[in-house]
Amino acid sequence: MTTLGRLRTFSYWYEVGLLGLFVALMVVISQVEPAFASRQVQAELSTHVFELAILALPMTFIMITGGIDLSVGSTMALSAVVLGLIFERGAPPSVAALLAVLAGAMAGALNGVFVAHVHVHPLIVTLATLSAYRGIAEGVSLGRPISGFPEQFTSLGTGTVAGVPLPGIIFALAALGSGVMLMWSAFGRRLYAIGFNENACRFSGISVDRIKLMLYTLSGTAAGLAAVIFAARRNTAKADVGLDMELNVITAVVLGGTSVFGGRGTLVGTLLGVALIHETSEFVSWRWHSDESILLAIGVLLVVSVLLNGLLLKRRQ
Repeated sequence: MTTLGRLRTFSYWYEVGLLGLFVALMVVISQVEPAFASRQVQAELSTHVFELAILALPMTFIMITGGIDLSVGSTMALSAVVLGLIFERGAPPSVAALLAVLAGAMAGALNGVFVAHVHVHPLIVTLATLSAYRGIAEGVSLGRPISGFPEQFTSLGTGTVAGVPLPGIIFALAALGSGVMLMWSAFGRRLYAIGFNENACRFSGISVDRIKLMLYTLSGTAAGLAAVIFAARRNTAKADVGLDMELNVITAVVLGGTSVFGGRGTLVGTLLGVALIHETSEFVSWRWHSDESILLAIGVLLVVSVLLNGLLLKRRQ
């Protein structure tokens, strides 16, 4: 095959474009706000991205199959409240953290049961649990924050190993395992197949319902883990944890090239989407100090990502 032929069949032009966009964004930011682009500030702000990045991994899997999970932020809130209340009643932080992750897994599994076995559309299911899980978190905690965690626990969110943030190591291991699962396993091939044609997968003997249940349980588990890391980093657990997180996660995944109709997506694209979302929101917060401006910027990125996905789909067709 000629060099031109190889270029035409190269599958990652979208990701290359995202990388170029990210580099251009950082160049512009370094000119506008040199202090923001400094190594020290970037290292400090990088600790804010790991919860989003961890949640984006299973969300990519779910959206590749044509599903969606709108409840990840609320599941984070529920898990954080479970963590705080159990710790408040005298349990060791490690036990409280384990039960918080388990609570997230159970919340995700409940979503999976309705999606996979009751066959309710995931948009409807997770929209309902988005409200229900946060409402439960608010109700059982009475809206009060719970803090006072020991340093042994908070080091999970603020500690480093050889200069690398501990949450970053956790994320790197999760991303490596997810990448191997998606790209080099039969399970990953099945995810793409379900997104392309779910009915054909059922007729071919693929256990679609079991895979969906597994994915939503994995998403809930990731939300529980993200809640533990957030509580450790902020030394507080409360019911407003993960507010608007689902918007950021879905925007990052769609911006990364995962199709909202299923059947297409890569973790490389998702991670580039996470980086773009993180830098954009942090820069807007740094320069304008406005939560409304952050929401506007994320909304614009979501619209742009959907348009780019539509153009990419037309080009491939």
